[in-house]
Amino acid sequence: MNPELFPKFSEELEIVDNKMGEVQGVPLPEATCEIWEQIYNFQAREDDILISTYPKAGTTWMQEIVDLIMLDGDVKKSMRSPCFVKVPFIELYPKPMPSGVQAANAMESPRLLKTHLPTQLLPPSFWEKNVKVIYVARNMKDCMVSYFHFQRMNQALPHPGTWNEYFSKFTAGNVTWGSWFDHVLGWWKAKDKHKILYVFYEDMIEDSRREIQKVVKFLGEDFSEDVVQKILQHTSFKAMKSNPMANFTSLPESVFDQSVTSFMRKGVVGDWRNHFTVAQDEIFEKEYWRRMEGTNLTFRTQQLG
Repeated sequence: MNPELFPKFSEELEIVDNKMGEVQGVPLPEATCEIWEQIYNFQAREDDILISTYPKAGTTWMQEIVDLIMLDGDVKKSMRSPCFVKVPFIELYPKPMPSGVQAANAMESPRLLKTHLPTQLLPPSFWEKNVKVIYVARNMKDCMVSYFHFQRMNQALPHPGTWNEYFSKFTAGNVTWGSWFDHVLGWWKAKDKHKILYVFYEDMIEDSRREIQKVVKFLGEDFSEDVVQKILQHTSFKAMKSNPMANFTSLPESVFDQSVTSFMRKGVVGDWRNHFTVAQDEIFEKEYWRRMEGTNLTFRTQQLG
């Protein structure tokens, strides 16, 4: 989307729709389902870079990191427009504004794009063009807590209900974009066949510099320490929380009601301990190990440092 259109974009979004539908059994916003053929037939380009995540796994953080890498660390250029304008969300359709597909089609290459789609729903052209994908995965417990609070403030998603209700819904995969298990496992398997860098949120928290360097290398760049330091500083949680181009404060309250909770809430590992009851933790652990049996994909759920 052209950044000059943003004021109009913000005004037009005063009325939002939080109705849900589904595609191949995966719950998705109703507006997304309405234009599913357009989304699935999206034409990727070979020099696209796609950031894929399950919701609330560090998407905006990685967007800012990759955007800065593509700009050779130019912080001023990275502030050109809000993250949701400069990085089209391909399956989003914020009626009456253009869809993510339309916004992406209007962009010059190289494009940085975003998706929350599981592998089975990703437009085939991404695989056909062998597009570079950066997948960020976050442990399920913290993802659940973060998504719960996000649905409390995001007027475009169904209200989550009580924490107890949400715990059951999320564990069963009955939330928008579907099962966390299916998502992280699908992308974990895909990484052996495609150009996918699989990054863990917990690793990013533990050593941001190390993980940024991995992304830089994956994208075929080689930066001086000064450039890496600029990226590191500009994408710290503190910097992004106060950055109006990254913290979504430019969206009207009718879309993101940040009086309920801020979009960038805590950015830590282990906040689940403030929400899970002992009984819920037991239920979770049983389901987690049942679903993850036979895979070598592992997550950390403890506070680091």
